[in-house]
Amino acid sequence: MAEEKSFKITSSKLGTIYIADEVLAISAGLATIEVDGVASMSGGIVEGIAQRLGRKNLTSGVKVEMTEEEAVLDIYIIVKYGSIVSKVAKAIQEKVKKVVEETVGLKVTAVNIHVQGLSLAKEEEEVEEEG
Repeated sequence: MAEEKSFKITSSKLGTIYIADEVLAISAGLATIEVDGVASMSGGIVEGIAQRLGRKNLTSGVKVEMTEEEAVLDIYIIVKYGSIVSKVAKAIQEKVKKVVEETVGLKVTAVNIHVQGLSLAKEEEEVEEEG
């Protein structure tokens, strides 16, 4: 099992607060799938097989890099066919930055979007309805 990474948010006389990087990844992933035009997250071949077997990974398609007090997030997505890719990517950047900074209290210096493909599901559904 992979070692869980965490980072320190703050220390006080009451103790120290640590947050696992998985918390950032889940927050970023949930914010991403709420954006119009996102078909799915793209976690690669291994994660794709796991999802087909019924295992859902909420961190799929999100890579977190931490520095001293800042985070850089890489988001891997599949965009819905017919969506304007640049607008979808920009909306994800804005939403993920806002959600992570508000929920975790950590500065996000970059949200890099990696569009891995287009989902043609809607187009295929329309062809089936016509037939």
